Amino acid sequence: MPEEWNYKKAGLDLEKYAETMAEIQPLLARTWDAHRVMKPPFPPRKGGKGSGGFASLFDLNALASPARKYVNPVLVTCTDGVGSKLKIAAQMGRFDTVGIDLVAMSVNDLICTGGDALVFLDYIAMPKDDPELSRQLVLGISEGCLQAGCSLVGGETAILPEFYAAGDFDMAGFAAGMAERSEVIDGSAIRPGDVLIGLASSGFHSNGYSLVRKVVESAKLTMADRVPELGMTVGEALLAPTTIYAKPIRRLLDAVQTAEFAVSGLANITGGGIPDNLGRILPPGCQAVVSRATWPEPPVFEWIRKLGNIADAEMDRVFNRGVGFVVVCRPSVVGAVLANLADNGLTVWRIGEIQAGEVGVKITSAEPV
Repeated sequence: MPEEWNYKKAGLDLEKYAETMAEIQPLLARTWDAHRVMKPPFPPRKGGKGSGGFASLFDLNALASPARKYVNPVLVTCTDGVGSKLKIAAQMGRFDTVGIDLVAMSVNDLICTGGDALVFLDYIAMPKDDPELSRQLVLGISEGCLQAGCSLVGGETAILPEFYAAGDFDMAGFAAGMAERSEVIDGSAIRPGDVLIGLASSGFHSNGYSLVRKVVESAKLTMADRVPELGMTVGEALLAPTTIYAKPIRRLLDAVQTAEFAVSGLANITGGGIPDNLGRILPPGCQAVVSRATWPEPPVFEWIRKLGNIADAEMDRVFNRGVGFVVVCRPSVVGAVLANLADNGLTVWRIGEIQAGEVGVKITSAEPV
């Protein structure tokens, strides 16, 4: 007689799945824009009955919302993950911050178009149902959505017992937003004489962790080891969540942007550092000259550089080195931009300018003229 099988024996516990969904539903609900989230997805209730479905509905009609009015709207979409920073979370046994990173990786890219981040969805994959792990992950995601001002309207939890080893998991995020076509920022309005404003990062953000982890392992450090020059443990330094710039940049644009593009370019400094991420938005004939002397590099970067004997050029192309976002603006609005961003809680510096020349980014140690 053949062996009797069921879903639970195959590795999927539907009772635990229902428990997970019940735990995370309030975390989604706290992010919803009451004016615009028309029908969020609802998990099945215990007993198998539920309301709603798997798809959410979001109202883009400006008359139904206090949000910006669009005349000729353009859909803006982004997707990304957290990468091997998840390994740090697993080693620390702390999972309530990497969800912030997940949201940041997409919404910080989305705001570079000048668009509004409206909705976010997540994909979480793990070897078995784990209600507490799922709750912590979604707690971070919902916190990130609150910081970004977007609604967490759904997601997927995939239980894949033969794909992931015990203790492993992965996350991906998807953001969608809107931009007014005539106000889209793509860097084409950048011109020589424009000024570069750097916004402080919180550390590594979510980039360079394959290198960071190898350096830490090579130095035989554990997540619990204290780093005197940082005043915290290795794990605390590496798990600092990514700064979300979406709301402050939106407020900046609402305050200073004009038809002449007072803010001409926006760059999220992720993998590739300032050279790659600022360089990709420059139009022909424009070179960005960045002065390293204009901002203090956070100690965590010097710590990892010394620990791994990492060359300066490699540091530049892997890490943000303390500048997590760059605003390119006209000289006439520099004071207003600096004041507005500072009023919104960000540490900012004037870090350079756009000069006529071959497209690219030149980083110098000299003081700016």
